[in-house]
Amino acid sequence: MSTTTRRTFLASSLAAGLFAPALIRPAFAKTTSLTVASLLGEDKPETKIWRHIAERVESRMPGRFRFNIVANGALGGEKEVAEATRLGAVQASLSTVSSLSGWVPELQILDLPFLYRDAAHVARVVNGEIGADLQARLKAQNFVATGFIDYGARHLLAKEPILRPQEMVGRKIRVIQSPLHTRLWSGFGAVPVGIPITETYNALSTGVADAMDLTKSAYAGFKLYEVVPVMMLTGHIRASGVVYFAGSFWNGLSPEEQQVLSDASTEGAAMFDALIVADEEKSVATALSHGGQVLAVPDIAEWRQGARGVWDAFAPVVGGQARIEAVETI
Repeated sequence: MSTTTRRTFLASSLAAGLFAPALIRPAFAKTTSLTVASLLGEDKPETKIWRHIAERVESRMPGRFRFNIVANGALGGEKEVAEATRLGAVQASLSTVSSLSGWVPELQILDLPFLYRDAAHVARVVNGEIGADLQARLKAQNFVATGFIDYGARHLLAKEPILRPQEMVGRKIRVIQSPLHTRLWSGFGAVPVGIPITETYNALSTGVADAMDLTKSAYAGFKLYEVVPVMMLTGHIRASGVVYFAGSFWNGLSPEEQQVLSDASTEGAAMFDALIVADEEKSVATALSHGGQVLAVPDIAEWRQGARGVWDAFAPVVGGQARIEAVETI
C-alpha cells in the first residue's frame, strides 16, 4: 500500500469512526492519579470498597482516574493518614469519626456510648440534618466526606474476662486518640493509653496495654485475638466512619468528576455496610478457631450507667443536651 493510499484509508476510517476508541480518546483523555490509604488487607471491606469505587468510576469515566490503593496500613494509622490528606500527600481514605474528632469535635455526637440502638438508628442520624452539618464541618477542615459508613459496634477486648465495670480499675487500655474515648475508660477507673491501631498488636503483646476496644471485623483483621483473646460483647459504641477525599484534591476536579466520585462513593458506602455485617460473622469464627473467646456481659445496665457521664461531659461539645436527646429519639 502506497503512502498516499495509506493516508486515504486512515482518513476515511477516522471519518467513519472505526479508529475512534484507539486513536482519538487518548489524545483528549487526562488521567488523574490518586493515592488511597486502607488500614487492612485485600480481603477486608476497608480495601474492597476502594476497589469497587475505582471500578465504578472507570465505568463512568474510562481512563480519567488511576487509583493507587495502598493497603495493610502501609501509610500509617487513621490519624497519620488524615494528616497526610490535609497536606495533600494522600488523596482519599476511610476513617472512624473518632480519629477525625480532633479537627471536628462535633463528630463525637456519633461516638457517645450507648446512644445508638443499632445500625438503622445511626443511618437515620447521618442521613439527616446532623449528618449534613457534620459533612460541612469536615469540608471546612479539608476533608470532603462523600459518604458515612458503619464499622459495627465496638466491644471490649482483653487478655482475660472482664465482665463488670469495676474490674476495669487500674487496667491499661489502648484507646483511639480521642478525648471522648479517654473519658469513657477513665470513668471506669482504667488507664487510657493512646496508641495508633497499627502499633496496637505490639503494645498489647509487650504489656504497654492490657485491653482495648474494637469492632469484630477489625479484631480479626489485625489478628488481635492472638494477644487479647477474650471479647466481651459490650457493644458500647457504634463505630461510625466516613469515606473522604482531600479537599485540595477535590477542589481541582470538575463538577462532573466530583459527581462521579460522589456517586461511586455513595454506592461503595452501602456495599461497605453490607460487607461489614458478613465479615463480622466470619471474623468471630476466625477468632474462635484461634483460641479466642466471645462472652456476653451479665449486666449491660452497669456499663451503660457508668458511661452516661460521657454524655454530660460532651454535651457542650456536640451541640448541647437537647441535641443528644433529639438523636436518642430519632
